[in-house]
Amino acid sequence: MKLGVYYYPEQWPRKQWDRDVKNIASMGFQFTHYAEFAWTFMEPEEGKFEFGWLDEAVDLAAKNGLKVIMCTPSAAPPIWLTEKYPETLIQNVDGLVQQHGSREHCSWSSMKYRALNEKIILEMAKRYGNDKRIWGWQIDNEPSHYSVEDYSAVARARFIEWLKVKYTNIDKLNETWGTSFWSIRYQNFEQIRIPNSNEIPQQANPHAMLDFRRFNAAECADFISFQAKILKQKVSKDQWVTTNFMGQHIPNDPFLNKDLDFVTFTSYPVAGYAVGFGENGYRVNSPSFNGFPHDYFRSIKGTTAIMELQPGQVNWGKYNPQPLPGAVRLWLYQAFGQGSAFVCAYRYRQPLFGGEQYHYGMTTPDGVTPSPGAKEYIQTIKEIAELKAKFKPAKEYPAQLTLSKTAILYNRDNIWETNYQRQSYQWNAQFHITKYYDALRSLQVPVDFIEENADFSKYSFLIVPAYQLVDEALVAKLQKFAEKGGQLIITCRFAQKDKNAHLWEAQFQAPLKKLAGVNVRFFDMLPEDRYGKVAYQGKNYEWNNWAEILDNEPGTNTIATYFDQYYKTSSAISQKKSGKGSVTYIGVETDAFKLEKSVIKDIYEKALSRPLEELPDGLDINYRDGLWVATNFHSSENRKVSLSPKAKILLGEVDLKPCGVLVWTE
Repeated sequence: MKLGVYYYPEQWPRKQWDRDVKNIASMGFQFTHYAEFAWTFMEPEEGKFEFGWLDEAVDLAAKNGLKVIMCTPSAAPPIWLTEKYPETLIQNVDGLVQQHGSREHCSWSSMKYRALNEKIILEMAKRYGNDKRIWGWQIDNEPSHYSVEDYSAVARARFIEWLKVKYTNIDKLNETWGTSFWSIRYQNFEQIRIPNSNEIPQQANPHAMLDFRRFNAAECADFISFQAKILKQKVSKDQWVTTNFMGQHIPNDPFLNKDLDFVTFTSYPVAGYAVGFGENGYRVNSPSFNGFPHDYFRSIKGTTAIMELQPGQVNWGKYNPQPLPGAVRLWLYQAFGQGSAFVCAYRYRQPLFGGEQYHYGMTTPDGVTPSPGAKEYIQTIKEIAELKAKFKPAKEYPAQLTLSKTAILYNRDNIWETNYQRQSYQWNAQFHITKYYDALRSLQVPVDFIEENADFSKYSFLIVPAYQLVDEALVAKLQKFAEKGGQLIITCRFAQKDKNAHLWEAQFQAPLKKLAGVNVRFFDMLPEDRYGKVAYQGKNYEWNNWAEILDNEPGTNTIATYFDQYYKTSSAISQKKSGKGSVTYIGVETDAFKLEKSVIKDIYEKALSRPLEELPDGLDINYRDGLWVATNFHSSENRKVSLSPKAKILLGEVDLKPCGVLVWTE
């Protein structure tokens, strides 16, 4: 795993560049990162290009043994562009045109904006595309418009064209969008506006909103693909091309970016939103904060990396606490254990001006004194070099991990659709999926995220969480997976609707009858201060988020029942044999998630014919190339790691203190 750091030469006096780049190298970093916000310096006037300063910065990096990640500058256009071409600006949900003064304010849908991007990217590619000092390319920066959806005229025009391609005629759109309801029906595509709940008395049409979410994701991916194709035609095959997303929560769909070499992400675990474990958990966060995006983005192309990792305190959070001492090193080792190709720290110097003055860097504001986070980077860089020097990577993947490897079926449509019609304000589709991910991680089960077109047969276990939109082909594929020996675990809200988000003209969740051997009588939700009970294996568990009351078909067994409410004794979780495998349907979601974790553990232990060790809160264990890496995310308590007699410790101690790291081989 290579480690690097962002540097912005254009933001600092030229006389300090040599000193700064030397210091980056002396800290042990192997690469740096240039130009993502430097469009105004590379093209100060339209068609006038100035790269001398960037050539000098690249020379300095090479002189100090640093590779360079070069970036396209589309996230931060210059003032001349938006003043001369105001049609490139996005318009928010309230009709306000976003103005120059920040970033990500130009529209992916603007063909003029794309043409201007093409010119600067071609100039950069001609200059640096065959430069061996350039390691790879990053497209844009956190492409997202930062959750501002574009309601501009150009976005509307592109949305209409997208709808024409999808539906071919207005009658088909009307049928899919259910426009006979409330007399919404359209006579032609040109009458369609982007759905906007601020313009109408009630919530916008859910089918229109789902298509708008799909369009936005496709438009973002198309904008990235447009840049990737320009680069791929001009740059050396030795230079890779990627982009960086903000974790898995932003409303894009990274799986659409198939023409990138891999996809990276940015990570800021401590910004006032984390709970974590223990008294100071908000200073560390939990293993899944980085674990989930690592597995998610790796699943797209087989490789991922952290393009931005928090170096210390940040400036933009709900509140901005200092990370616990050791937390930065902890995050680095988790990334290492999960196979990250590289980690890039954001950033080298703490800004003296601008919107991120209070955002830590590798140095304090004086530009030379290492920050606390920098010291942890330096320590980690040295330790990884020592590990590399005394260890040869193993080629064989451990059998216990191969046998338990699990796929989670994941599709953004289901998140967008269920979150728009939650039915309970406590429902959060991403949190629901993360709970299952956390349960698997605590059982040391490796996870891939897959799409419907993936080869299910590569896995022994498949989890399908809250997958509300299905068709007959998917249901048949899931059934075939189980019949051939797979362990299929399906969770609540499955198959409530078809792919057009229409309820079935049948009993609730009709596809479950054949697939899981259950009928959903109805579903229930409780107030936040009221809890129902579910009985499983002699224990009672509390729920109040979501509960489906199940009636079993012959051959299907109840394994958990509701213990109260007027549907007491009805099935909450059902299971049936299906060919050589099994189908388990978990129709309830609990806050604590202890029920679901217990069910999953029992399923895995029975299928694998061996007990699984459940890790205590905060302890995370990963495997990479023959190395086992344990990290303790618990902020208040030590965690002891159980090692086999043949284990050889290479770093750390078995009794892990908060933010402690242990590396060993067997």
